[in-house]
This record gives sequence, C-alpha cells and structure tokens, in this order.
Amino acid sequence: MQWENIRTAYPEQWLIVEALEAFTTPEQYRQLSRLSVIEQCSDGLNAFSRYRQLHAVHPEREFYFVHTSRPELTIIERQWLGVRRINETIAQG
Repeated sequence: MQWENIRTAYPEQWLIVEALEAFTTPEQYRQLSRLSVIEQCSDGLNAFSRYRQLHAVHPEREFYFVHTSRPELTIIERQWLGVRRINETIAQG
C-alpha cells in the first residue's frame, strides 16, 4: 500500500508499518514506495514499545511507528558512525 491509502484506511491511528519497497534520496531522505501495515496500536508509547520488540526480533526488516495524521512520511536516514560491542568485557586491574 502507499501512504495515502493507509491514511484513508486507518484514520487518526498509531500504526507499525513495514517498508516493502524503499530507497534513499541523495538528500538522505528515506522514500517508502510500498508499505504494509503490521499492527494498530492504542497510543504512541505502545507503538514505540511494539516497534522496539519487532525490531529486536527482526533487525533485518524495516519497521516504522507512525501516526496517520501525518500528511507525508518524512524520514531522514542517519548513518551510524559509532562502534557497537557485543558482550563487551571490561578488564579490571
């Protein structure tokens, strides 16, 4: 579905959506061409919590939590520049 169709089908609601087709513009905006509604949520806090759960289980998928009152989805892609350490052990001396 496209964002306009989702807004019509789910007016004034918090949703978890998945980008099925997307690309990044030269200006670093994420263009979501085709979306799938994964879940309806009661409020923004619940939507964020559910988004985090889904992202933890499926990190390879592109999920977003959004409210359908937004006329457009403006998503800025940010590059991660830090270093992530898994199971870091701190030496104590």
